[in-house]
Amino acid sequence: MDQLSPSRPQAEDATPPKRAPKADPLPDPAPATEAAPKASWRTRLLMFGLPLALIAGGAVWWLTSGGSVSTDNAYVQMDKVSIAAEVGGRITEVAVRDGQQVAKGQLLFRIDGEPYALSVAQATAAIDAAKVEVGNLSASANTSSVDIAAAREDVKFAQVNFDRQAALMEKGFTTKAAYDASRHALSQARERVRQAEAAATEARTKLAAGPSSGINPQVEAARVQRSQAQVNLDRTTVRSPSAGRIAQSDRLQVGQMMVAGLPAVTLVDTAHPWVEANFKETDLADMRVGQRAEISFDAYPGLTVRGHVLTIGAGTGSEFSVLPAQNATGNWVKVTQRVPVRIAFDEKPSRDMIAGLSADVRVFTGGGAVSGE
Repeated sequence: MDQLSPSRPQAEDATPPKRAPKADPLPDPAPATEAAPKASWRTRLLMFGLPLALIAGGAVWWLTSGGSVSTDNAYVQMDKVSIAAEVGGRITEVAVRDGQQVAKGQLLFRIDGEPYALSVAQATAAIDAAKVEVGNLSASANTSSVDIAAAREDVKFAQVNFDRQAALMEKGFTTKAAYDASRHALSQARERVRQAEAAATEARTKLAAGPSSGINPQVEAARVQRSQAQVNLDRTTVRSPSAGRIAQSDRLQVGQMMVAGLPAVTLVDTAHPWVEANFKETDLADMRVGQRAEISFDAYPGLTVRGHVLTIGAGTGSEFSVLPAQNATGNWVKVTQRVPVRIAFDEKPSRDMIAGLSADVRVFTGGGAVSGE
């Protein structure tokens, strides 16, 4: 029986065992120790520094601004003039259009001036007639002087004749009729003297100059009449009383009859706008004239204009309404009133202002908030 030979080690047993991978070296604990203080310092800075900065900023803002009040019940206002013709007549020329910018003295429209030119000519003729009348009065005064002299001569002759008849009457050489006739002639001669003197006085009175003008009153009255006619003629040309922008000019039509005193066109003074802010009565406790303000406009987002309080209204809006509130009734409800406050611009806005634009107004009512201080 064959003997088995000793078995050989298998190949797997001959392979050397694999080495286990080396573990990564442990990190140095020193950097972690240094980062911990840095994170703690930043945390403390955020926890305490940021609130302190906010408090300091708020304190500075409070001290410099001192608080403010605001309202969005505010509107741009401008002076508006309703221009009317001072004389009536037919419109012959319209020189402006709606929205046009005009200068002071610029022609707006013209009314037919022919009837008024005729009035001027008539008044001129009245002056000439008055001068002719003065000449006639002067001639009458001269004639009256001659009449007085002639009447006085008649008186002298009548007196001599009467004296002669009186002497003859005493001697009985004349009749009673002749004596009475001579006496009547003397009385008539004296009456003619008085009439001539009265006519001369009247003529001198009519020729007298006025105590204030030094001109005969009839001539002066005719000159005044001509001046009035010339004024009416000049008023047929309507010009702009100031610079501004034309509105509501659609009522001006060539050929339309214009009535004196009836508004024909509106002139808006765009050079001097302001804002009327209607603040609640509870916002007026610290408001004063001169305090600075900021104005923004709904039509121009991002535009802010500096201004100041110009005036504070003398009454609430309801006091000046067409139908004032009647609070002495049984059913009374308290309503917070609003007071109009005029805000003036401290700088020219970069955009054109339009009357009636909505605005937001903030008035700084604290210390140091007065404009110009």
